[in-house]
Order: sequence, then C-alpha cells, then structure tokens
Amino acid sequence: MIKILKKPKLKDPILIEGLPGVGNVGKIAADYFVFKSKAVKFAEIYSKYFPPQVLINDDGTIYLVKNELYYIKRKNKRDLIVLVGDYQGMSNEGQFELSYEILKFVKNFGVREVITLGGYGTGQMPEKPRVFGASTNTEFVKKFKEYGVIFGSGEPSNGIVGAAGLLIGLGMNFFDMEGVCIMGETPGFYSDPKGALSVLEVLSKYLQENIDLSELEQKVKALNDLAQKLTEKVEEKSKNEDLGYIG
Repeated sequence: MIKILKKPKLKDPILIEGLPGVGNVGKIAADYFVFKSKAVKFAEIYSKYFPPQVLINDDGTIYLVKNELYYIKRKNKRDLIVLVGDYQGMSNEGQFELSYEILKFVKNFGVREVITLGGYGTGQMPEKPRVFGASTNTEFVKKFKEYGVIFGSGEPSNGIVGAAGLLIGLGMNFFDMEGVCIMGETPGFYSDPKGALSVLEVLSKYLQENIDLSELEQKVKALNDLAQKLTEKVEEKSKNEDLGYIG
C-alpha cells in the first residue's frame, strides 16, 4: 500500500535506496543524506511483508512500520528520490514484490537510474573501509572506478541479497533502468557509521553534491576512540595475566 502525500514534478530523477542491511551501512548513509539535504517526504509504503508491529516515538506515540520516499530538487542537476525505511521485506516473496512495486511507482516520475547503498561484511574492522560495487553496465563500472570503487569478479562472492540487489536487477530486466550498487566495507555485526561515511563520500562525488559529512565524521571518531580504549584494556589485561606466570 502506497500512501501518496505529494505529487512532485521531478527532472529525470535518480532513485537512491538505503534500507536496513549488513552493518546498516545503507540505512545510515541514506538517512543522513535525507537529513542533510532537507529532503521532502512524498510517499509512505506499507506492506504485509513488514513485521506486524508498530514502533514508538520519543514522545510516546506510535507509528506503523513503513518505508518512505523523499525527493530532492536540484538546480541545473537531475533531481533525486531517496528510499529509506524501518525494514526490508521479511520473506523472499516480500522482497520481490516490494522491490517490483517500488520500481513501478517511481517509474511514473521518470526514474531511469537506480543507485543502491549497502554494506559488504568482512568481519574485520578496517582503518579506512573500501567501497565495493556491482552494476548493470560497464559504463557505470568505469565511472565509479574513478571514485575508488572496487569492481571484482565474484565480489561479493555470494551476490547481493535483498533490496540493494533486487532494485537494480528488476530495474534492469523489467523497467529499462540502469543501476549500480555501492557497498561500504564493514565488520557487519554492528551499525557502522564508518562504512556509511565511505559510501557517502563516493555518492557525493558522483552526484556532484556537497554533503556536510561533519556529524557523521564525529560519530566515526567516537567509534574509533572507543575501539582504541577497548584494545588498550585488552592488551593491559593480557600483559598483567602474563606477568602472573613469572617467578
């Protein structure tokens, strides 16, 4: 069910997706982009394939779980549509149906290009996360390589699961849309602003959009500081335990 709040007239818009996934990299990146760009919400998506629940706001009120579509109008540039939300589809059927219906809906606004954002889980904590990519055509591959995105045979080795893969796959096969998925390297077992920052750095270059990344950079610094303190505590404990065996 799609609840339409506005019907904006958009100029050759690009669809950008960032839903919960590996390390929540795509969600963090898209939510931050929407916030900093002062994007305008124009549609809400409800589905029986989302969990049967409501979520609670800070003020104690509730809302039904959903996905949302925002638009960003840009002077002398292509406009943008951003897909964010609480959940992805909870079943294989739900993933396909939601992705298909979203693409069918945004096609009405003239979308011909899709960029999906996600995380690439490696189980490691990289100092500077790499960004991996996969695309529907070699032109995108060539373009995003200029921004440092890594395109390799079979990477990720198990493909791209969920909306990040289906939106570009279904878009290519059924809606005459081209697309690319960019994935920030992440440990994958916690919400990772560092991976999201790497993705946004690439996205801002491609879109030629000056995104203020300072708040996200502060979160990354706090995460790095915490990791450093934990490492020091582990090393100190290990050193003390070793001394217990001397003499």
